[in-house]
Amino acid sequence: AFSVFLWNENNELLLQKRQVDKYHCGGLWTNTCCSHPKVDETLAQAVERRLREEMDIACDTNWMYSFVYKADLGNGLFEHEFDHVYFGEYSGDPSPDANEVEDWKYMGIDALKQDILENPDHYTPWFKIILKEVLAKGILNTALN
Repeated sequence: AFSVFLWNENNELLLQKRQVDKYHCGGLWTNTCCSHPKVDETLAQAVERRLREEMDIACDTNWMYSFVYKADLGNGLFEHEFDHVYFGEYSGDPSPDANEVEDWKYMGIDALKQDILENPDHYTPWFKIILKEVLAKGILNTALN
């Protein structure tokens, strides 16, 4: 799997709210984009493709790190992923695919951390895990400075 975090010039993260009709985690906020590569597709190609498909965004991204996580998605669904985390810079307004994304917003990291504490059920399980990893490893500080 891969997870993309796009940051604007104010160091705010571009979040998407998953379309409510998605088969899991519909209506929840998450990072800019997540998916899996197709057969014979590199991770970089997959990241570029899914950013265009989901958010109508074209921008450079950089691999930051990889790790394994397990998440309970509810309704008897679980993920056990080897996830590759990518960061990029983007400051525009996306034009997301309405079948994939219900809403979007930019949010600063302090406000985001506070909102996750107050409203953990508003966010996807994998996003909370990845964000915790990014913060614990100091990747966010390195990437945004």
